[in-house]
Amino acid sequence: MIEAVLWDVDDTLFDFSGSDRRALSQHFQAEGLSASATSFERWQRATEAAYGRLAAGELTYEECQRQRVSGFLGRTPDDVEAEAWLRRYTALFEHAWTAFPDVTAALAALPHRHGILSNSSTAHQERRLTALGLRHHFEVLLCSDRLARAKPDPSAFLAGCGSLGLPPEAVAYVGDQLDTDAVAARDAGLVGIWLDRARSTVPVPVGVHRIPSLADLPRLLASLSG
Repeated sequence: MIEAVLWDVDDTLFDFSGSDRRALSQHFQAEGLSASATSFERWQRATEAAYGRLAAGELTYEECQRQRVSGFLGRTPDDVEAEAWLRRYTALFEHAWTAFPDVTAALAALPHRHGILSNSSTAHQERRLTALGLRHHFEVLLCSDRLARAKPDPSAFLAGCGSLGLPPEAVAYVGDQLDTDAVAARDAGLVGIWLDRARSTVPVPVGVHRIPSLADLPRLLASLSG
């Protein structure tokens, strides 16, 4: 019986990629940089590399953000310059914040308890979820900066279950990353659910459930609890 759902935030509840692209287009132009596909791809690569090092415990959240800037610029600015660059970008990014259109209805339709488990900063996700009008749905909010561990580490998922006072088998985890979210949750003993909005052709591993939209989540959880 599934009693609770733990959620990823970025690109699961919050349209991180869409919000990011809108903000970056404005930011690049304001900084006198090309808003070309190449620039977006370079920023994406820098972001993935920095967050990979964050997940591995090699960087703090603040260091991760500065690493995104240096990776994109191709040089290592001092902390003052990097943080100023980030502040200008962040102001535009926050103005562009948007939740996916299927989020509110899905949360309203689910009779389960809810919590957040995110590889991010607690302060950032607290502020983001509040700004999006979603924070009240979640009784716990756990992020890697306070856990001192990150997905896909099984102990991160188990900490999430512990915060809800439930065994792993009574908790589902929903995230947009197949390996880091769904497979890792399954391996930790939770019900792993991959939110595959892109409707990819990647095979679904045994024990992992795939949905293309959060509109499909209530029916899936009902079938798993039945």
